Amino acid sequence: MEQNTFIGELETLVQHEDALTVSREVNELKTRFEDYILEEERKEQVAQLEAQERGETYEPKDFKPLKEAFYDVFNVYKERRKAVIETKNAEESENLRRKKFLLTKLQDVIQNEENIGAAFGTYKEIHDEWKKIGNIPREKREDIQKEYSRLLELFFYNMKIYRELKDHDLKRNHQLKAEIVKQLEELKNVSSIKDLEITLKRLQNEWDEIGPVTNDDWEALKNRYWETVRALYEKVTHYYDERRTSLQENLNKKKELLQEVTTYVGEAIAADSVKAWEDATEKLLKFQESWKGIGFGPRKENEEIWSAFRAQSDVFFEKKKAFYATIQDKFAVVADAKRKIIESAKVLKESSEWKDTSEKLIRLQKEWKNVGHAGQKLEQKLWTEFRAVCDSFFNARQKHFEEQDKALETNLLAKQEIIKNLQAYAPSDDKQKSLADLREFTNAFNAVGKVPMKEKDTIYHAYKSAIDQHYGKLKLEAGEKDRVMFEVRLETLKGSPDAGKLLSKERFDIRQQIDKLKSDMLQYENNLGFFAKSKGADVLRKEVESKIDASKAKIETLIKKMKQIPNE
Repeated sequence: MEQNTFIGELETLVQHEDALTVSREVNELKTRFEDYILEEERKEQVAQLEAQERGETYEPKDFKPLKEAFYDVFNVYKERRKAVIETKNAEESENLRRKKFLLTKLQDVIQNEENIGAAFGTYKEIHDEWKKIGNIPREKREDIQKEYSRLLELFFYNMKIYRELKDHDLKRNHQLKAEIVKQLEELKNVSSIKDLEITLKRLQNEWDEIGPVTNDDWEALKNRYWETVRALYEKVTHYYDERRTSLQENLNKKKELLQEVTTYVGEAIAADSVKAWEDATEKLLKFQESWKGIGFGPRKENEEIWSAFRAQSDVFFEKKKAFYATIQDKFAVVADAKRKIIESAKVLKESSEWKDTSEKLIRLQKEWKNVGHAGQKLEQKLWTEFRAVCDSFFNARQKHFEEQDKALETNLLAKQEIIKNLQAYAPSDDKQKSLADLREFTNAFNAVGKVPMKEKDTIYHAYKSAIDQHYGKLKLEAGEKDRVMFEVRLETLKGSPDAGKLLSKERFDIRQQIDKLKSDMLQYENNLGFFAKSKGADVLRKEVESKIDASKAKIETLIKKMKQIPNE
């Protein structure tokens, strides 16, 4: 991720209309930013060490301006969020006061108002005002809403509204309230607490707006309603309690990991060998990965403990840098010893004395391990060269002793059947159709897997002999034949599941052939300068010039082939 992307994302979030709804995204972005800075600082430390080993001057990147720019925007968000929370708390407190006043007013109507018309007028005013009032503190919502519902129930009963309602209205109200209870029960499966709270509030408002139901149905329905509402509020409370517990648990895990890292760094910086330092570095990086795997802790403590953890990493890498500065001469001695081992291995790699040579190479591999580390600058390069020499021998040995299996025999039978059909094939007078048929034989032959090693050349030559015989009957020119055979090969590669990879390899092989021909041409041209002007020398010169012309022609042909290969 580009550095400025973090700030750009944060600036976008800060501009969000509701600062609270993006709180989680901001915190996650902050964590990703801090992880990014940690990783980049670690890379800079490693790069600085590698530069030191190479004897180069390395100016590490300064991440301070990026941090300051990020936290400047982050602090703006914190202040804005704080202001939103303070405003929200103030609004909820005022809303709570207003609802309590309405509850008192409704209680007064229930107890003192005897005029039904006036009572309903006052009730409507209270109810309309109640709906307009926004959120109140979460911990008060259930009690306030429950008291309001209780007073409404008393109001309707006291005003003898149920006597004036028709039976079907009562039944309809029961159906509506039962549907609300059903929706409330379904909320138990909602995973998003935020969505749950919003829907719960809406359904409770709808419940209160629905009129009364029959006395026979009311008690059971009301109990079911409040049991469900109470369970949902308990779920909300449990979520926030559990979240606080989770944050604290994460903090405790980070404290334990910090203590473990502090103890480890104190021991690791006493390392006196390259291997010990590399092993220690690997373990420290695992500590850093473990740190990343732990979730958020409480915001303030999380920042403090992160600073302490990063300080331990800084101490470790400073000590490692100082150690490597003292062992460059030792690396040079080890590198010379490993070069001698490589030369010894090269002498053996072409041997066909499999058992004896294997034992010698294994002894050289053990000697390689005992020599020590040649430093980051040379160790991997020398090891790659040594391993390539060993692999060359062991691969040859593996091929020599590779056993034939059932699949190879099956492939052999399949290819023999294709060759049999190819030999029996009679080309038609239509050359294009014949070419298409031969291409089908080629596709079928190439689609079959490997055959036993001892049969590979035989089966291929049999196939090549049969296919060449048919192309010969088609009276194709040599150039056309080569072109057609190449096109058939490309068609086979394009039909493979690994078409992209195989076509790339084909292109790479042609480039290698071109490079080899160019190298040969350069050698031929250099040889021309050694021929003296004599009759014998002229013959040799013409022979070399002929080889140069032939190489040029081959290069042109290969270039044309490479242009035919599609870019998969």
